[in-house]
Amino acid sequence: MPDEAVALGFDYGKRRVGIAVGNAVTGSAQPLTTLEHRDGMPDWNALDTLIAEWRPAALVVGLPLNADGETQKMTHRARNFAQEIRGRYRLTVHTVDERYTTIEAGERLRAARASGSRGKRLAKGDIDAMAAQTILESWLTGRLRPA
Repeated sequence: MPDEAVALGFDYGKRRVGIAVGNAVTGSAQPLTTLEHRDGMPDWNALDTLIAEWRPAALVVGLPLNADGETQKMTHRARNFAQEIRGRYRLTVHTVDERYTTIEAGERLRAARASGSRGKRLAKGDIDAMAAQTILESWLTGRLRPA
């Protein structure tokens, strides 16, 4: 049974997917992991494990749009991924405009490195998981904002 407070966020890319976990009660999120694609496809076994472990009530996928809000090739790939996980896990899937999340994630990562709170080396997936965190926080903040 899903934990109503838990949501997972995804930054879907050509080679990997960054994943974050968030709490709908507190509105906070944290980077979780980055999974490399296998043969051009998401690592479904690893995703199955994460879904079983975290038991999220909702999944949030970032939609990469151009600066002017127009769709691009990756927008369609991210939408396809959102549809695949909706069908596979039978969970609610939300999509969020992810423009500028990679830039924000890079700034957060550099700040964390400069403060010494993480190691000095930049792993390929760090920015993807942090982008997923930013995507998920955007969705959580929108949910908590009064109407």
